[in-house]
Amino acid sequence: MNFRAIRGATCLQQDDAQEMAEAVTELLSEILARNEVGLEDLVSIFFTATPDLHSAFPAAAARGIGLADVPLICAQELDVVGAMEKVIRVMLHVQTSSPRSEIKHVYLRGAEALRKDIAQ
Repeated sequence: MNFRAIRGATCLQQDDAQEMAEAVTELLSEILARNEVGLEDLVSIFFTATPDLHSAFPAAAARGIGLADVPLICAQELDVVGAMEKVIRVMLHVQTSSPRSEIKHVYLRGAEALRKDIAQ
């Protein structure tokens, strides 16, 4: 079994707790499904949100889908002039037998523009 990091991001239309919960749930579900990762394979999840998002913690959405025993942390993304707004980024640390070259990084809801090189 290998220890791997999986990246992803999603964008919101507005700073709204319900939209954040839906977007984070969708993103995590897609990452897990596309990489065939089970909840027992999760080691930890690191979230960042752009400074314009403050209605809720992205980790709260993860707790809402049953990740109660997975260590989660949230941080604020750097406030870079001209950066894409209303973005939630995530990095999952997982145990998997997949080689690094087969990891599927997931970018949704317009966030694909952030990493055209690795977005699936």
